[in-house]
Amino acid sequence: MYEQTALIEAKRQIDSTVHKLRETVKTLEGKNNPTRYKSQITLAKRRIEAFTIAVELIEQQLKD
Repeated sequence: MYEQTALIEAKRQIDSTVHKLRETVKTLEGKNNPTRYKSQITLAKRRIEAFTIAVELIEQQLKD
């Protein structure tokens, strides 16, 4: 379906994005009034979960 190099690069990009999202969540949760940022925190956490699933699927594809 996809070339191995394309999958590896996609995984690398996703891993980078997940790292940035986790840092964003830490920053927002560390603010004086984190409830003010509840929607942004929720969105970031949902994106992390979605990207985590994508990485797992890519890893499965690379094993096959």
